[in-house]
Amino acid sequence: MAISNETRGRLKKLGEPIALALGRLGLTPDGLTLVGFGITAVGAILLANRLWLVGGLVVFAGGAFDMFDGTLARATGRVSRLGAFMDSVFDRWGEALVYVGIVIGSTRADFQVGAWLAAAAMASAFLVSYARAKSEGLGFTSGTGMASIGLMPREVRLVVLALGLCAAGLAGGVAAAPDATGSAVLAGALAIITLGATITVIQRVLHVRAQASGEASERPS
Repeated sequence: MAISNETRGRLKKLGEPIALALGRLGLTPDGLTLVGFGITAVGAILLANRLWLVGGLVVFAGGAFDMFDGTLARATGRVSRLGAFMDSVFDRWGEALVYVGIVIGSTRADFQVGAWLAAAAMASAFLVSYARAKSEGLGFTSGTGMASIGLMPREVRLVVLALGLCAAGLAGGVAAAPDATGSAVLAGALAIITLGATITVIQRVLHVRAQASGEASERPS
């Protein structure tokens, strides 16, 4: 199951009044991109200091804030290739910082499994984004078509991770103790992201392969 482009459009439409209000305060789409990145970076620092609950909330806020830049750009006719580039780069940068924060926090708590799973989740998540970027760069699934392909795009990963972090914090945090509920919850969320993102990469590879096969069959012999 994936989030369709129609669902994405409806969600962004809901955020349009907020985006326009932020625009009236003087913020530009690129400015919103940087603000969202800054919020996410703060969340990563909190996670590195083992503040799992508040860190999870801040990370979710930063990720949710990300939808406002594109919404404001479309609503005000300021869509640009540079803006799209900035958005993608800072999205990946922010996501990387969050996983690095989890690695540091888990290591400080002597929860090595959490650090390993965070690294694995980051690798799988980046492959999801790379598969989309490379396919679009080669002319496959242009526009936002690839965003709707796969089990676990960025929005789903954000929700799963934020829920896992918040639940871990509510359960008392992360520790190396075998009976640490918070550790088990966070490990489960990271494992779900790793597996789901890996499946998504495979789905996108198969999608591009099908497109390539279709193009080959259409060529005159």
